[in-house]
Amino acid sequence: MNFLAHIYLSHNNDQLIIGNFIADFIKGNNYKHLPKKIKNGIFLHRQIDSFTDNHLIVRQSKRRLHERYRHYDGIIIDILYDHFLAKNWNNYSNTSLIDTENYFIKLMNKNVKLLPEKVIEILPYIAQQQWLSNYATFSGIEKTLIGMNKRTKEKSQMHLAINDLHEHYTDFNNDFTVFFKELIIFTKKIINEF
Repeated sequence: MNFLAHIYLSHNNDQLIIGNFIADFIKGNNYKHLPKKIKNGIFLHRQIDSFTDNHLIVRQSKRRLHERYRHYDGIIIDILYDHFLAKNWNNYSNTSLIDTENYFIKLMNKNVKLLPEKVIEILPYIAQQQWLSNYATFSGIEKTLIGMNKRTKEKSQMHLAINDLHEHYTDFNNDFTVFFKELIIFTKKIINEF
C-alpha cells in the first residue's frame, strides 16, 4: 500500500501514523532509538506490506500490469489502490480527506525531530502539492506516476499506467474494495496485540 493507506490503517493513533509513514525510509533495524509506539508503527507497516504482497487479489491486480511493467507492477498497484481509497474516502472515514491530510502534515511537523532526513525533505512537497488528497483525481495519480517514472530514470515507464487505470478501472476498483476490507481487519488484529 502507498502513503494514504498506511496513514489510514494506523487507525487514528498518532504514534502509529508516524511509524507507519516513516517505515519505508528506515533501513533494517535502524529505528531502535525511537519510542515504542513509533516502533510499533514501523512493525505495522512491514506487516501491511507483507500481507499485501502475498494476497491473491493484489496478485490478480498486478497480473494486469506485469507484462509491461515487470517488477514495478507492485509499486503501481500501491499507487492505484491509494487512488481508490482517496476517491472513496467518505466510505472509510468520518473525517474529510482534506482535514485528514492537514492533520497529518501538522502531526509530522510537530514531530520533525523523530523523522528521517528524507521524510523531512519531502514534507513540504506533500503539503504544497497536496499529495494525499490529489490521489483522488486522475491528474493527481498521473502526476505521481510521472514522478515515479522519473525516479527510475524513465526505465519503469510507470507514467503509462494511467492508461491501464482507465482501461481496467472497474476491475482495479473491485479488487481494491474486497482486498481493503480484509486489510482493515488484519491491521486491527495487529494493533490489538500491541
